[in-house]
Amino acid sequence: MNLSKTSQYAIRVISFMAYDNRQIYPASVLVKKLKISDKYLKRLLTTLSKHGIVRSIQGRYGGFVLDKKPENIFIYDIVAAVENIEKYYGCILGFSECSDENPCPLHEKWAPIRDELINLLKNTSIADVVKNPKIMKF
Repeated sequence: MNLSKTSQYAIRVISFMAYDNRQIYPASVLVKKLKISDKYLKRLLTTLSKHGIVRSIQGRYGGFVLDKKPENIFIYDIVAAVENIEKYYGCILGFSECSDENPCPLHEKWAPIRDELINLLKNTSIADVVKNPKIMKF
């Protein structure tokens, strides 16, 4: 199971910014380095800003900075900011009536895996992600 492309892009943006979390990153630099369309990136940054993950700096030398230290930004927070996190709690088979109280055939097997995934996202910070610079190709 993969995170959505939107979540993946958001995590890449925040990871890139975490290398020097005090630097102001103009959107144009992020577009060039991360190869994300300008319109899509700006929409992501606006969303991340509304959720307190990045902050917009206005003016001639403006751009975006992380609003928290990388060790205080968790993957769960990023994913929850850019997509409906509830979909990860839903039925893996897509049954709308499936729930903990009314489980489908896979629910009891999926629920512990789902909970482990959510726990992983909640306990993995951007600082953890950027520890291995070899995987971060920007």
